[in-house]
Amino acid sequence: MLWPTAAPFAAAITFDMDADSLIHANDPDGWKRPYAISMGQYGPTVGVPRILETYRRLGMKQTFFIPGWCARTYPHAVEAILKGGHEIGCHGWIHENPSARTPAEQAEDLDRALEALAAFSGTRPRGYRAPVYLLTNDTPGLLSDRGFAYDSSMMADDQPYALDLGGRTLIEIPTHWGIDDWPPFAHFAEIGYMMPVRGPTEGLAPFFEEFEAARADGGLWHAVWHPFLTGRRARWQVVERWLETVLTSGAWFATLGEIADHAECLRRAGTLRTLPFPTYAERQT
Repeated sequence: MLWPTAAPFAAAITFDMDADSLIHANDPDGWKRPYAISMGQYGPTVGVPRILETYRRLGMKQTFFIPGWCARTYPHAVEAILKGGHEIGCHGWIHENPSARTPAEQAEDLDRALEALAAFSGTRPRGYRAPVYLLTNDTPGLLSDRGFAYDSSMMADDQPYALDLGGRTLIEIPTHWGIDDWPPFAHFAEIGYMMPVRGPTEGLAPFFEEFEAARADGGLWHAVWHPFLTGRRARWQVVERWLETVLTSGAWFATLGEIADHAECLRRAGTLRTLPFPTYAERQT
């Protein structure tokens, strides 16, 4: 894939600042779980400032996906992200499960989230990532109706591609579980996630291997991390040391919005892969 300024490959670190929305969205008694709440609070109060300081020092601008509820609950974190020149994307209202919501409820969640996020910057986010990647057949149309430029929830390619929505298109910047920090670092019994926690170097090694694969084929490396997981002290020290070495690799480190804009230019030129939105008219047996 061709990248701006003749960069040999592209890279993006995205953080999902879920904070304690996870426990509230998944447990009706979540408001009674101080330990779980405190684990989420680490993200906006400790992890985000640590991450932003590294970005400031290294001159990086990246993307943070934030649920609307988290923006209202932790405004200082959102203000600091915007002050640093970073992009904010929409990550639902309170990390709700879109597949358990009706189309009307999904629309309400999106509108609440957009209102909350736009209150900080004055503009609506251009990018969306579904909580737990759980798009529904209705989600792309809802995103298109609200002027979103891109989604980052699907897994059909290593590179950005266009989603054909039947007359409308949406740029997709794909992800996959191998570039998500939940498998190596999350241990969250209250929401049924009980993976063995890896040490910082071991847990981050697969991400760095993915980076080298992107370098080898001229593609996109794209991390999906969480401030309360990878933003923890020892893990972030490993990331920080790694960034200090790879920023000289020639990679185009960009926000997802910048990558989506580039992909849209390629689509208009007829050189971007286009796939139909993956849905079936009926149950397959």
